[in-house]
Amino acid sequence: MSVEEMAALSFDNRFTRELPADPETANFCRQVQEACYSRVRPVSVAKPELVAYAREVAQILDLTPAACETAEFAEVFAGNRQLQGMDPYATCYGGHQFGNWAGQLGDGRAINLGEVVNGRSERWALQLKGAGLTPYSRMADGLAVLRSSVREFLCSEAMFHLGVPTTRALSLVKTGEQVVRDMFYDGNAKPEPGAVVCRVAPSFTRFGSFQIFSSRGEVEVLRQLLDYTLRTDFPHLGPPSKETYLQWYREVVERTAEMIAHWMRVGFVHGVMNTDNMSILGLTIDYGPYGWLEDYDPNWTPNTTDAQGRRYRFGNQPQVAHWNLAQLGQALLPLVEEVEPLQEIINAFSSAYEGYWQAMLTEKLGVEVFDGELAAELHEILPLVETDMSIFYRKLAMVEVGAAGDATDEQLMAPLMDAYYVPEQLTDDYKARLGAWLRWYGAQASADRRERMDAVNPQYVLRNYMAQLAIDKAEEGDYTVVNELLELLRRPYEEQPEREQYAQKRPDWARDRAGCSMLSCSS
Repeated sequence: MSVEEMAALSFDNRFTRELPADPETANFCRQVQEACYSRVRPVSVAKPELVAYAREVAQILDLTPAACETAEFAEVFAGNRQLQGMDPYATCYGGHQFGNWAGQLGDGRAINLGEVVNGRSERWALQLKGAGLTPYSRMADGLAVLRSSVREFLCSEAMFHLGVPTTRALSLVKTGEQVVRDMFYDGNAKPEPGAVVCRVAPSFTRFGSFQIFSSRGEVEVLRQLLDYTLRTDFPHLGPPSKETYLQWYREVVERTAEMIAHWMRVGFVHGVMNTDNMSILGLTIDYGPYGWLEDYDPNWTPNTTDAQGRRYRFGNQPQVAHWNLAQLGQALLPLVEEVEPLQEIINAFSSAYEGYWQAMLTEKLGVEVFDGELAAELHEILPLVETDMSIFYRKLAMVEVGAAGDATDEQLMAPLMDAYYVPEQLTDDYKARLGAWLRWYGAQASADRRERMDAVNPQYVLRNYMAQLAIDKAEEGDYTVVNELLELLRRPYEEQPEREQYAQKRPDWARDRAGCSMLSCSS
């Protein structure tokens, strides 16, 4: 019966049915004009082997565990078998990379299998990452290695369970083949195990999907794509019109502001916020050189390519989102034909973001009313010494605010000591400043705030060293750590005593080890 479940998946491929296709059917790298996609089939691989699957995502698609644990499932989601109704394709888009217009980019190593409509009439696009060459692969091979695929699979699901808007991941399949990669672009390429992730989202349309047609003057294709997007993903806005285009842009701005506020809430750093990596649904998309802020350093970026300019550093993410949204607005100008209403909408981003951020920070601190001065002082204190962001906020709920007046600085700080990487950095001046802040905070925080704070301050996040532990084992053919972390990250806000080691600071051995701190776009 489990194989029949997959055969029963209902594909309704509106994207390929309603939008203009690339007339060239041969699969070679090229510039694709006046088309939203190119049809292309995934490459067959030698020996598909299931590493892990997310049962919640399987449920979305009406698939049972029995179906996911078959050899046929691994064959389908490695790209070896095509189910009836699938219409595989790669999409055309452009983008700004590190602030510079890059022209055509497109799905260089992602192949969309089609869109499934489940039993609740929800539409879900299925996309294989690492499934082979497409017309948009440029100089690359279209494949993915196990280490980057483990990171993508785990992070997609970790973010969902943290409450952060995100694309999902159904499965992680090892291909049984070797893929050559130069992890740090330093001339040390080597073969690594290959893998394919099946990503799932209502849509994978990006800011760059509109930019490419606008930049080329292909206004009719731009209009077709936006009208399709309105009908399919934003039907509540009504039929396409100039006014609806503006309403749509306003909603994309709002959704993006909320997503970025969530990133800042949990300490997530995307690492490569190019406009082609920004979803029009306000979902986190394309998990490459990401990281969680461990030492609270607003200038930290996990991306080695960004190490000098630090454009995509943690503290700059709201500003980059604003800039990216402005580029999307620019792409809409040929349809809207007026600058002023677009400018008015993009100008509202900052206040929208601040509203979300202040509301989230109020919950993180467990206070009744947002206090800008209290928050500003805390964010000046946190970077003074090496402080683990996740642990600090989680332990802040344990500070005895009722006894703040009588306690010494050291007594007040006691619950927070686990957050410090180098306790010797805690000078008397630092203790006095933090102690003063804790007393100020204690006057505003409620004594019964812990449950409220624990609901937004995670006990567990996917630290890079944890992902690397899973990668190390998976490369040996042992998938237990991948699945253990998947289970852990399903309940990031709950105490899990049997997995307490994952709630601790990054170990010293991981401070500078490859894969545990900064990563490249190949990671």
